[in-house]
Parts: sequence; C-alpha cells; structure tokens
Amino acid sequence: MKDMMLLIASRGSRWLNVTSVKLLKRVRASVGGGDALARWLHEMRWPEVEDYLRKDDRIILPLGSTEQHGRHAPLGTDSLLAIALAEDASERTGVVIAPPLWYGWSPHHMVAPGTVSVRPEVLIEVLYDIISSLSRHGFRKFVLINGHRLANLPWIQIAAERAQRELKVSALVFDPLYMSLELRKKVDFGPFGHGDDMETSHLLHKFPGLVNMSEARDYVPERVIYADPLNPKDSLCYVPSTEERMRALRELTGDAVIGTPTKADPEKGRIYHEHLVERLVQLLRSLKE
Repeated sequence: MKDMMLLIASRGSRWLNVTSVKLLKRVRASVGGGDALARWLHEMRWPEVEDYLRKDDRIILPLGSTEQHGRHAPLGTDSLLAIALAEDASERTGVVIAPPLWYGWSPHHMVAPGTVSVRPEVLIEVLYDIISSLSRHGFRKFVLINGHRLANLPWIQIAAERAQRELKVSALVFDPLYMSLELRKKVDFGPFGHGDDMETSHLLHKFPGLVNMSEARDYVPERVIYADPLNPKDSLCYVPSTEERMRALRELTGDAVIGTPTKADPEKGRIYHEHLVERLVQLLRSLKE
C-alpha cells in the first residue's frame, strides 16, 4: 500500500490518472484506511439502499451531455464535470448519487462527430420517470446537477416542476453557472461560451489527461446574442444556435468553440471546483436539517 501511494504521489497531483486515484481510495477503504468514498446507487445492493433510506432520503442526480467541446476537450465534458461535483460532495456528505444521464439537448452540436442529441420532450419524460421510480422507494429530496449549462435547463425545470407537483418531492436544480456568479466577479474566466476558459480550466483540474491543449483555439464573436448571467448588459434570452450556424463557425475557425480556452489554467479550475463543491455540500446539508 505504501509503495502504491508513493508511486502515485511521485507523478504529481496535477496529472494523476482519475481511475488510479479512485482505485487507491477503494483499496484504502477496504483495509480501514478511512477515505470516504462517493456512494453510487448502481454500486449498491438493494438491502444497502433499503438501509440508507431508513436514515436518509436525499439523492444526487448528475445531468450532462455527450457533445463536441472543441478539438481540445472530450465529448463527455458536461457529464464528467457534473459527476466530479457529485462525487466530491458525496464523499463529504454520504449522500447517494444516482447513475448519471449522459445525454442532453444538443442539436446545434451535431456539427461535429460523436455528438448525441436527445429531444427535450423525451428528456423531460426520462428525468420524470427516474425521479418517479426513486420516489416510490422513499427518496424525497433530489438535487439535480446540470452540467450542460443553459441548453439543459428548460427540460430539467419542466421535469422538476412536474415531479414536485405530482410526486410531492423536492427537486432542486444545482447549476454551476448560476452557482458561481460571485466567484466569477473575482476570477477571470474570460468570455462565456462553449469549450471556453471556465470549462477547460475545470477539466484541467479534474481530468487533465482528457485535454489536449495543443488543439485549443480561441474565438470570440464581435456580437454575442446569447445570455451570460454575469454580463450586466441587456441581452436576449438564450436559444440554442442552429447546426447551420455552427457549421459556418467550424468552417471559419476550424472548430466549434466560443471563448478563450487557451487561457485555461488548472489552478483556476481548482478554485472553481472547490467553490462549487462547497456550495453543493451546503445545499445537501441544509436538506438534512
């Protein structure tokens, strides 16, 4: 065990393989090392779930997407970052995490291969059915982590409202963009966009091995017509772009990114991640009181 820890530590915490870190935690936990583990619903046996529900009715549900995030970042960016927040908060609170929803509403990102887009009306029904199923077993407080920013919010909000009204549960939407408004006044993440400085910095902190910064390209349009919650200027409400516009962007820039990912930095990502985890832990603990 000591040799394994030294080997991992010698590689530098910034570039640790995520799987290796999780494996180390599991080994330590199995020999009484004391590391807290994220509690995933799909890794539990049903008697364990039954025992959990005798003491707790909270559950976290990460919601993301599988879509292009530029030449430099993985398709699973939104899902991976929502999962990372859920895991770190679960380790601190013991709250169970439901299996993530890896797909979102991404029609405008079909411009790049690998993107999967699910119709919002389907996503509403899927999310509602997930909440409905879990509520029947006794889960009553749902924290929905939105990793796909503005595009996911409409269908998440509709499903959450319906669940609260019909199932009499609490369904709270934890959105990193809105939950970091105060932080963004202190840390410069550059223009808000897609595959931007903020997302890339977060990835560099949590999943550095999945990022190829040599492929990162900046592009900031002269006139931005989508909403940025921190921008004090008058703005239209957000509507996803079209595949045609995104194709034109790709032809113009060689990519489908908006923002300045070349300015990303893992330290900014660490500050951002820790801020969000702290807010998420505060929320989860408030639901227990």
